[in-house]
Amino acid sequence: MLYWLAEYSETFIGFNLFRYITVRAGAAFFTALIFGFVFGKPLIDFLRKRQGKGQPIREDGPESHLLTKKGTPTMGGLLILSALTVSTLLWARLDNGFVWIVLGVTLGFGLIGFADDYAKVSKSNHKGVPGRVRLGLGFLIALAASVAAMLLHPADLTGQLALPVFKEVLIDLGWFFVPFAMFVIVGAANSVNLTDGLDGLAIMPVMIAAGTLGLISYFVGNLNFAEYLGVHYVPGTGELLVFTAALAGGGLGFLWYNAPPAAVFMGDTGSLALGGALGAIAVAIKHEIVLAIVGGLFVVEALSVIIQVAYFKRTGKRVFLMAPIHHHFEKRGWAEPQIVIRFWIISLVLALIGLATLKIR
Repeated sequence: MLYWLAEYSETFIGFNLFRYITVRAGAAFFTALIFGFVFGKPLIDFLRKRQGKGQPIREDGPESHLLTKKGTPTMGGLLILSALTVSTLLWARLDNGFVWIVLGVTLGFGLIGFADDYAKVSKSNHKGVPGRVRLGLGFLIALAASVAAMLLHPADLTGQLALPVFKEVLIDLGWFFVPFAMFVIVGAANSVNLTDGLDGLAIMPVMIAAGTLGLISYFVGNLNFAEYLGVHYVPGTGELLVFTAALAGGGLGFLWYNAPPAAVFMGDTGSLALGGALGAIAVAIKHEIVLAIVGGLFVVEALSVIIQVAYFKRTGKRVFLMAPIHHHFEKRGWAEPQIVIRFWIISLVLALIGLATLKIR
């Protein structure tokens, strides 16, 4: 919104700064961060008052959670989404289709997560909205976003799957790109959702992944950088740096209250929304496979659940002491902060590997 002030740079030369994506990205970060600090405590107090007993804790989960996490309110993702939305609308170019696609996916999955959290809290049951309903709604949102992204991509990239490292290689999926992109978005949303099981565990890797994808978006959306790095140029995607900066600012504002011991959980409201956002950004910038690298932690968390369920159905035995895998390490005796910080380190290393694919060509 404030980008349009750049048109009045002749009246006040300072407005010319709003033409630069990097300036607006910095402003978006601090806007979202301040929003989180200002509204964080009032929101938590409101959620605690409304929810009473807080998020229902699974009785089949780690025993310590019944003591340490009981009574903690959920739906803290509302803080992140509010900060992210306000900041993006203020600082991003609102005539950019990619911004609306990613923001639409984020808020759409946020609504699904909110409905799930509300069902859990109101019924005092951890089951919430049936999984099939959540998946069905998620795929509908992903379908709309995938088709819209295809229409916005340049003609030579429409329906194409780009591979990291091999700069000249494109796999023509045609309209099969749509179900592929839907799988990426829905898969990312649910993988982040599965990761959100310990205080601060999901939000920092999400911010790291978003920051990495934001940088890639800026390079991919800039013709000079794209040619220098040998990546495919996707006009308009540079504006997504503003969105990811807002996400990082809102995420830090939330982490202030979510750091162990958490005063609030983000809930499915936040985890589904943020995961969907990562998937939508990856589809927009044609870096779906790089997302699997940068978000490798989320992939491992999801795979641990898939492996556990499949192996148990086949043999009646378990591969892990408990899935997702972070609970396995809890059962092994690792302290919660130890798991969280080590997973953060892994996320940072994976992000650096993902960035390295830009130069290894």
